[in-house]
Amino acid sequence: MTPTAPIVGIAADDVTGATDSVVQFSRSGWASRLLLGNLLPRSVDPGSALALNSDARAMDAATARSATAGAVADLLTAGANRLYLKIDSTMRGSVPAQVAGALDAWQERHPGCFAVVCPAYPAMGRTLEDGLLRVHGGSVEDSPAGRDPVTPVPTSDFSLLLPGTTTISLNGSPEQDAQALRETAGDGGVVVVNAASDSDLRTLAAALVVAGETAIPAGSAGLAAAMASAWADAATALTAPEPAPAAQGQRIVVVVSSLHDVARAQTDHLRAHLDPSDLRILQPVDSLLDQPNRLAQWAAGELEVPESLPRVVVILSPEAVRGSVTLSGTAIARSLASVVQQTLARASVGALVLVGGDGARAVLEATRAQALRITGAIQEGIPVGVVEGGTAAGKIVVTKAGGFGPVSALLDTVTELTRTLTLTQSTEASS
Repeated sequence: MTPTAPIVGIAADDVTGATDSVVQFSRSGWASRLLLGNLLPRSVDPGSALALNSDARAMDAATARSATAGAVADLLTAGANRLYLKIDSTMRGSVPAQVAGALDAWQERHPGCFAVVCPAYPAMGRTLEDGLLRVHGGSVEDSPAGRDPVTPVPTSDFSLLLPGTTTISLNGSPEQDAQALRETAGDGGVVVVNAASDSDLRTLAAALVVAGETAIPAGSAGLAAAMASAWADAATALTAPEPAPAAQGQRIVVVVSSLHDVARAQTDHLRAHLDPSDLRILQPVDSLLDQPNRLAQWAAGELEVPESLPRVVVILSPEAVRGSVTLSGTAIARSLASVVQQTLARASVGALVLVGGDGARAVLEATRAQALRITGAIQEGIPVGVVEGGTAAGKIVVTKAGGFGPVSALLDTVTELTRTLTLTQSTEASS
């Protein structure tokens, strides 16, 4: 147990995953930030959670291992004495390399460390049962994750997803479970744990608290929520939250860089249910994406009368790029981010909704943001925060992974942000 609250470092494989995990700590009372740019904080109070994005998901194994190790090393430098490795809940991407990289860096400060892998997120239908990864009860390879255009998941068998590991179930005694985790991890330093419910995640979190700083939880936002609560319960006090800033406008800019089927369906639902007078779609043709000057000219034309822009502006990648072999997800995201930059320069914007990890990272980099202070969540898997530093400082930002949420998730997000911005403006006007 920890007499004072630890400083938790969260190394994540993409931006939306980082925010989706650190918001769980915000909910449990931790001072929570996503670190961006090149500046690490000079000092961090106990009871803080710091998330750092490695961008490792789509990298090759060697690069992903190095990138994850670098992120963990930076978190150690920032003062982290507990580590959470955020991986994809459906095991998309370079997860084995990310686990190896986290162990590489953490063992420099904590010899004998081991990783405990559990990507289950029952609230979002992701479970790990008898060593098989399931999405809403079905095999992961039959879900949208199996058809992901960048990092498809070919099997639900964890012995193939994370070769050389053993999967166990826990019995509910924290001390005994902690010992079982250590023993099963063995020389390889990795153990996998079944979890089909939030109760199972709480059982695992209790064992990980007992296991101490040498144990590295590796999971999705589901396990992050359980760890945030368990680590908080074991501490004496957390840092008081900071007040929310004033709204900077009523307009909401939605950026959909994700090519995931779920993200597209959510965008279509938003378009179908908003009043056409409240919505403007900015969707460049695919031939503009690798020609920055022409793209800038197109955007300037679309934004020529910024005061005429409605309250919701959706910046959307072209349909044609879904089958492109010449443009990477990162390149598409950077092109959309340049359109976002022009929009912010010309029009008043109160909030940004960033759908897809590549797009979220590109927009935050383009605006030179230094951190996101995470303040809560609009709904499960959709965190909200405030930009610190850069040209978007003070703006509300919502991030959402492309493959998460019901079809109404984007519409619900815009509806809630509209309510928040209107309420904030009304409060300011009456004060």
